[in-house]
Formats: sequence, C-alpha cells, structure tokens
Amino acid sequence: MNSSDKPSHLHLVRGDAVHAPDLSSTPPAPFRTSWTADELMAMTFPEPKYAVPGILAEGLSLLAGPPKVGKSWLSLSTAIAVAAGTKALGSIPVEPGPVLYLALEDTPRRLQNRMAKILHGQPAPAQLTLATSCPTLPNGGAEHIARWLERNVGARLVVIDVFAKVRGTTPPGLSAYDADYAAMGYAKRLADTFGVAVVLVHHVRKMGSDDFLEQVSGTNGLAGAADSTLVLKRARGTADGVLHITGRDVEEAEHALSFQSDTGTWHLLDGPPEDHQLGETRTAIVRYLRSNPNSPPKDIAEAIGLSRDTVKRTCARMATDGQVGVDAAGRYRLPGTESPGSVPGVPAVPVPPLTSTNATDLRGQSTLPAVPAVPAKENDPS
Repeated sequence: MNSSDKPSHLHLVRGDAVHAPDLSSTPPAPFRTSWTADELMAMTFPEPKYAVPGILAEGLSLLAGPPKVGKSWLSLSTAIAVAAGTKALGSIPVEPGPVLYLALEDTPRRLQNRMAKILHGQPAPAQLTLATSCPTLPNGGAEHIARWLERNVGARLVVIDVFAKVRGTTPPGLSAYDADYAAMGYAKRLADTFGVAVVLVHHVRKMGSDDFLEQVSGTNGLAGAADSTLVLKRARGTADGVLHITGRDVEEAEHALSFQSDTGTWHLLDGPPEDHQLGETRTAIVRYLRSNPNSPPKDIAEAIGLSRDTVKRTCARMATDGQVGVDAAGRYRLPGTESPGSVPGVPAVPVPPLTSTNATDLRGQSTLPAVPAVPAKENDPS
C-alpha cells in the first residue's frame, strides 16, 4: 500500500512529528511560576478548558482500570470525538481541536480496525494525529510531544496509552512514592505549560478496595501528582461500567456507562449507577423516593403504575437489602434521607422509664410523694 492508498481514517504521525524535534520552531514563552500576593490577586485567569465538560479538564488526568475493561476503547473514542467536535460518551458535546493519541500497545492494523469500528462509516477527523511509538518521557518523549503541541496551537487533548510505555526507568535512590511522583512530573509540566488535557492510561491493582483511588496501581504518588483521577470498572447488573472521577477542576462523581459493542464506544447513562444495577421495579421505586422521600407503598404504587401489593413486597425486600429505609409508620426513604421529625446530625436521646429512683424535679429533688408508712393492724400477730 503506497501513501496515496492509505485509509483516510488512519492518520499516522509523520516521522519528524514525534521522533525528532523541530528546531525551526519558536520556543514557548517562559512559564511564570511565582508572584507576590497582590500581583496574584490582581490577575484574571480564564476558566479551565475542558476536553470533555465535566469529565476531562485541562491538566493531567490518570485513567485507570483493570485489563480488558475497555480503557483503550474509551480513550480512543474520546480522542476521535474531540478531534471531530462531535459528542463524547454519546451525549456530551465537545469543542473540536487537535488531538494527539499515542497508541503504544497497538499495531497500525489493529488501530485501523478499531477506528473503523468507532467511526462507523463517518469520515475520519483530520485533526487527530496517531502514533504507535514514542520515546520515554525522560529520554526525549516529553520534548517531542511539546514540539507537536507547538505546531498544533489550540490542541485540546493528548492521550498516552499506556503510561508504562513512556514512564522510563526509576532514578536510583528514590522511594517508590517519589519515583511515581517524579514520573508523572513530565506529563504534568506538558499539561500545565500548554494548557491542554493530558490523559495517561494506567492499570489498577489486582486486589480491590472500597476507595477507588486506592485501586490505582502503584503508590499514592501517581494519584497525588495528577489533577484528576478516573477509574473505569465493570459493574454488576445491567450497567456495563462505572466511571469514578475526582479532581481539582472536576466534581467528584460516579457515572454509569454502557458499552456499545457494535461501535466500540461507551455511552453515558442517565441517573446514578445504582439505578442501573437494580431491576426495573426497584429502579422505579428508587427514582420516585429520590424526589418523594418518606412515602408509603400506596403513594409509590400509584405514582409508578404498579399494584400496591407488588410495591409493598418489593419495598420490604429492599429494606432488608439496605437499599431503602423505613420508619415506624411504614414510610420508605433512600438511605441518608432523614425521616420526618428528626433533626439532621442529632441522634435521638433514649429516655429511661420513670421510676421512684430516677424521677427528680429540676432542682434534683424527688418528684414522687413519699410513701406513707402502713400502720400496723391491731392484733397483728407480727
């Protein structure tokens, strides 16, 4: 296949675009890193730029997940959406701009096949540059990416899949935490200097954890150096995946996702992940209680169009499973919702039963009348 026969949807990076610096380019202006307090407070900063609003902001993001969970499909489809200016995750409009995608575990043929599936007959975005090799960041990789960013003013996204391929060797004498933090520093400087979203695709630990940040493979130095951390996990039930997000410029959130196998894309689902991990009846009950807490089964049944007996039995099972709470009057609410008459954050104080030994007035004196002595009966044999 000659260059004129190259498929239109496979725009491989030129040899000089990543593997050799462009010495003719003008070096970027010095990046200021210090101010006096009054100077800083007098400055006006633009709002953070988002490659994907609410998901990926400018800065360094770490996208982690187990092997074969779909991280590469997610990152590649997002790169295509941003380069084309279409919709990321099937529903989030994004602004178009140049994108660099380093598919360091793929061959050109596999990358072509994946792109053809994602594009699904749509034209390939000319603003997407792809490469299947790159030097490690400490050994020239960061410089080569910087040269690409200089030539592509207004770039919106750089994806490195996977981070381990460009991390480089650990300098001697560093602790594991310091080594992880230092390795992230090269990508962090690129993101900050050029005001672009840089995504490092990474893995999670084999052992699970309740805290999704602790699932990221390596030390806390990785998540600590990143501006945002995203963890993609497969979820049980009807939702194919859950994307956990936390960061400095994005709100901590959990998003339910569905994987579309025919197009190789992840789609954002409405509502929290819990809604998609329940059956239809339980989902309808949860959604109603979210807006109408402390409701009896009769009201729930009328609102969602099911029989009262069905709702009553389902609510009872949900209460047993810890999915809803119920008060003494048989009214149901979601966990964390206060029942009527309660004071948030103030636990009820148990009142002991009134007895002759603990009943006192406000002055600490007994409020019970003294028990008169029972007079002995005449001729009492005692």
